[in-house]
Parts: sequence; C-alpha cells; structure tokens
Amino acid sequence: MAESIHINSGQGSMNGQDHLLPIANVGKIMKQALPQGAKISKEAKETMQECASEFIAFVTAEASEKCREGKRKTINGEDVICAFKTLGLDHYADAMQGYLYKYREHVEKSEVERHHNKSLQIDITDELSTVRRGSTSDKY
Repeated sequence: MAESIHINSGQGSMNGQDHLLPIANVGKIMKQALPQGAKISKEAKETMQECASEFIAFVTAEASEKCREGKRKTINGEDVICAFKTLGLDHYADAMQGYLYKYREHVEKSEVERHHNKSLQIDITDELSTVRRGSTSDKY
C-alpha cells in the first residue's frame, strides 16, 4: 500500500506520498470510532489513508468545477456542500452545512473578541455523529 507512486501534476511532479493525509492522523480518527482497546493494522490505516485522501481529492475536484463555472479561483464552504450534493452525498452535505454555520458563527464571535488571541476551536461532534449515523444506514 505504501509503494511510491510518481504523479506528474501541472506544476511539476510529486512523490505519491505527498498527496496523502498523515497516517498518524488517520489512525487517531479511526481509533475514535472503535471500542477501547481495539487495534488497527498498518494495512488498514494505509488503506484508509489512501481512501480518505482520494475522497478529499474527488470532492475538491467537483467543488473546483463549480468555481470554474462561476469564474472564481477560491473554493469556499458552499462549493464543498454543493459538490457533496452533486455527488449524491447528501448526508455529508447536511453535516457540512451544520459545521459551516458553526464555523461562521465562531469567526464572527472571534472578530469581536480578537484581542484575546484564542485559537479557533469548533465542536463538530453533532455533525460527525450525523455523518456516522447516515453512513451506516445508507447502502452504496
């Protein structure tokens, strides 16, 4: 799974590992969904790493298309939500809409309290549980 892939992008080439999410982060996310004491093999982590990275690229490409059609260069949260819907991933779109609302609410609040110099922390537990419930009941 961890073999080196050579990808030639329009801006030069990159090692196949460069486009992947950090394996430690993938492992931490996977661990949260498992009962305490459960273990995850290296192969499972690497497989999930590939899948999650590909999923992000897939959704981003669709969001980018929406930007191109709108003659914009920057993908925003609404573009990602639209991409989820276009790709038939409505339960992700719903969760993302909730996250985006909380994010924007927090940004507005942070701008008012800017002098406190606090880091950005948003609780998205409800949105994640919506995605998890939706993904177990949907059959692809």
